[in-house]
Amino acid sequence: MKVKGLLLIALVACGLVSLMSPRFNPYYLDVLLGIGINIILAVSLNLINGYTGQFSLGHAGFMAVGAYVSASVTLFAGPHLLPLLGGADSFAAVPILFLLGLVPAGLVAAVVGFLVGVPSLRLRGDYLAIVTLGFGEIIRVIFQNIQAVGGPSGLKGIPPHTDFFWTYAWATIAIYAVLALVHSTYGRGFLAVHDDEVAASAVGINTTRYKVAAFVIGSFFAGIAGGLYAHLKTFIAPTVFDFMKSFDIVVMVILGGMGNTLGVILAAILLTLLPEMLRPVAEYRMILYSLLIIVLMLTRPQGLLTLHWGRRPAPTKSRTA
Repeated sequence: MKVKGLLLIALVACGLVSLMSPRFNPYYLDVLLGIGINIILAVSLNLINGYTGQFSLGHAGFMAVGAYVSASVTLFAGPHLLPLLGGADSFAAVPILFLLGLVPAGLVAAVVGFLVGVPSLRLRGDYLAIVTLGFGEIIRVIFQNIQAVGGPSGLKGIPPHTDFFWTYAWATIAIYAVLALVHSTYGRGFLAVHDDEVAASAVGINTTRYKVAAFVIGSFFAGIAGGLYAHLKTFIAPTVFDFMKSFDIVVMVILGGMGNTLGVILAAILLTLLPEMLRPVAEYRMILYSLLIIVLMLTRPQGLLTLHWGRRPAPTKSRTA
């Protein structure tokens, strides 16, 4: 009950800050919303890579699914749905339409995650990473060849519905869902798969089911993040969701500390701000950005934080008589 109360307080705080967000500098607001979207991506991938011990390199593919599905709903179906919701002047019409775009985006991404996960998550380690990378690229190429959503030139004119409330409300829900899941009785199965997949299977845990479940939940939130991204930038193209985008999300998880939710959140914030802070030296920005990541990886291989908030629970030592 206490945790649910904190969730409600966080959602109310998001709404209150959102009321003041029109007064923010547009550039700073764009960076702030980008941080929120990256938090959703990093926390959702942390469930797969950190808590369950898998190694997915295709998270941007599921983000792409969410972006295109959400944008298609609001852009193509929106003109037909708005009159049924009371018209564009109705107070609730646009938020409901946006929600009708985001939820299917997450669900379709989850279904794609399931279809990808069932055949591939029987693998592990490097083989799993290669397969998920391949699936992520296949998803991107499929959208690149669908002319109805712009093909290689991308999809333009997406309504700018993403604001502070939507972004950070979904970030709060993603954090709550992952923490509540892994610290529940059912969630111990994810940690068992991470610690020793063979031993977990030997005691009767269906390791494939847990890996697929983590993949589906992670894909759902990646789809939500994709929908938020599409309605923030108002333009999406297949090149946005290439391997480098997946790599950026993986770096956030590794830098934050595998299975450390607070560390992953801080890493998402840091790695979103770094390119912006380096804009004054634009010609050397990517070189300095890469060097800073290397230094952080060398000096903090265990992650940015060693605090235990939201981290994988340590195994209990058995007492000897």
